[in-house]
Amino acid sequence: MRRRFVQCDVFSAEALRGNGLAVVVDGDGLSDEVMQRFAAWTNLAETTFLQKPQDPKADYRIRIFTPSREMPFAGHPTLGSCAVWLDADGVPKQAGLVRQECVGGIVEIDQTGPVPAFLAPVTLQQPMPDEDLQAIENALGLDTERVVNTVRLNNGPIWNVLELASAADVLAVESARVRWPNFQSIGLIGAYPAGQDCEFEVRMLAPSSGMSEDPITGSLNAALAHWLQAQGRLAAPIVVGQGQKIGRLGRVFINPVGEGQVYIGGQTHILIRGTVAL
Repeated sequence: MRRRFVQCDVFSAEALRGNGLAVVVDGDGLSDEVMQRFAAWTNLAETTFLQKPQDPKADYRIRIFTPSREMPFAGHPTLGSCAVWLDADGVPKQAGLVRQECVGGIVEIDQTGPVPAFLAPVTLQQPMPDEDLQAIENALGLDTERVVNTVRLNNGPIWNVLELASAADVLAVESARVRWPNFQSIGLIGAYPAGQDCEFEVRMLAPSSGMSEDPITGSLNAALAHWLQAQGRLAAPIVVGQGQKIGRLGRVFINPVGEGQVYIGGQTHILIRGTVAL
């Protein structure tokens, strides 16, 4: 059966400088096996399938697959799938607000700001076990004196986060030194000096897709935003950079709107429209 198929690029102002996403628009009726097999074939970080919603409050439903497993929630598939649904003549029940159902629940995507932005899901924040921190530091060859904060975050995916002393420290890390599944996904964050176009540089290492590094990671940035807000370090909108180390130009717009409420925004470029036989 021929099904509509779209490829897009998410979280960059420049097409081909963000994170690629494959979207099957006519995703109803596909088995889990076929969806997983197709996601492995695209070999992108994530592939999504648009379906009719199961929750009457939602505008539509997505299933999110990496090449190896299904994800309950992910950031760039959220914004990219929303852009594709709207491009395919989707009309939200409420003007200016798209409600996207995924395995992790309903995610609200605001369409009224300068860039589309999703409401970051609740994030569980826990201390990172000392043995895990030591293993990560050893694997990456980190100078412990350059590690200024650590935390384990969970917003569907689980992130072992290390805040380094600077963005330069983050960019100096060699991502090829870690591989999935030896480590759960590792998030690195470090601040830029004042006056730059980004407040932080972020990297995500050892993703489940088998790559050594993810280009731009909305779900990690969403978790980091909640963590920064809980620490009292997110009082105003900021811009986060990601992907520089691998030639991308990721820009994630983080906007706190109230206690425990943060929006994660970015641009999407639709690059390919066609059909696929599934």
